[in-house]
Order: sequence, then C-alpha cells, then structure tokens
Amino acid sequence: MSTPAMIEAHGLCKQFGQFLAVRDVSFSVPQGQVVAFLGPNGAGKTTTMRLLTGFVAPTKGHASIAGIDVQTDRIEVARRLGYLPENGPLYPDMTPLSLLKFFGAARGLGSAYLRQRIEIVVDQCSLNTVAQKPIAKLSKGYRQRVSMAQALLHDPDVLIMDEPTGGLDPNQIRGVRTLIRELGKSKTILVSTHILQEVEPIANRVLFIHDGRIVFDGDPAMMHVGGRTLEEQFHHLTAQPA
Repeated sequence: MSTPAMIEAHGLCKQFGQFLAVRDVSFSVPQGQVVAFLGPNGAGKTTTMRLLTGFVAPTKGHASIAGIDVQTDRIEVARRLGYLPENGPLYPDMTPLSLLKFFGAARGLGSAYLRQRIEIVVDQCSLNTVAQKPIAKLSKGYRQRVSMAQALLHDPDVLIMDEPTGGLDPNQIRGVRTLIRELGKSKTILVSTHILQEVEPIANRVLFIHDGRIVFDGDPAMMHVGGRTLEEQFHHLTAQPA
C-alpha cells in the first residue's frame, strides 16, 4: 500500500506585480517524512510555504494538505495543519499559558482536551518555567518556543515551519532539532532553513529552491555528490539563475 501524500504542490506560481516569486513549483511529501526546504534568502521559500498553508493565494496552480485543497477548504486544512511562520503570531501582553488558551478556544478545542494539550505542548517546548510570564519579557528563544507550542496545540498531522531556529543560540537550536526529530516519528514535516548544518540532523529529504524554482529534490546524502561539501553544493546550485 502506498503512503498517502500529506503535502502536495501542483504547478504553484506566485507573481507580485512584475516579479515572479515562485515559478511552477511541484512536489509531494508522503506521510511521515521530514523534509528540509533549502535555499538562499529571497529564493521563494517563505512564499511557497505561505501558498501551501493558504496564507496567500497562488497566481496559478494549487496545493493540498492531507488531500484537502488549500483554497477550497481552508478551515479543514487548518485542522490538519500546524504552521510556524518566521515571525510567529504572539501577543506580548499575554502569557504563554493565556495565549495557548486563546488559540485553543479559537480553534474550538473542548476545555478538557485543551487542558491536556496545553500540558503536553508546554512540556514539549520546555515552557514550564515561563508559562506565567508576559511574552514581552521573554527572550527570542522562548518566544520561538511559544510560537511552536501554538503550532502543535491542536496535534496536527502536518507541520510547516519557516526558519524555526532563526536567531536562536546553539543550545536552543539543539533543543529544536531534538523536538523536530521526535515529532517526525508521527507527523509529516516541511521545515525551511538556509542553515546547512540543520539539514542532516533532522531531515530524510531535501528540497532546494533557487530563483523561485525547485533545483534539487533528494536524500541529504545526495547533496554530497562529487565529493562536494554542503557549502560547495549550495554554491553550485545558486551560482546562476535557475
């Protein structure tokens, strides 16, 4: 029996005025796979993720999550999807606990189930010591953990995370890597990064986007083809327009 596709992009294009940010992007991610989405700054990673989550509408093409079309049934997609944008949706006057209660209520989670899920994600994201502190008083690392907790709150089947380790210190990065590996045992994950050292510790597949197009799709070990280092392969893939 084939593994069902949980993330699908079919000919996605996105144009902003005269600028074509995403150019005919197509790929499929099966259930249980952790995919690193690589590319230089401005390559189209964030725009592609916004198209996949329904945050923006495509100029052409379509996307689906767990077999559900993103544009025609965004509410059902939201039930199956956890999205961590590069700058997460935080309210600085709230505490992590009050923010999670707010998002849980907005998602329609029952009170008993919500209490259970808050306990789980607070533990997963190591927020116990700051759960009652105002988010405005938290470090960037803790704010990132709060953002991740809200993405995990409803126990989604699919996670899409945009630069989850951006701005974190080495210890915090290590903690996020460990969490992603653990989540990857039961969820389908697409995680974008431009930090090459993030790839092999967390992912079993790499998608590389450059100039709005997918220019590489394969196992992380294939990035070393020809004896290249990851840095050399990165330069090779971005040396000229796609």
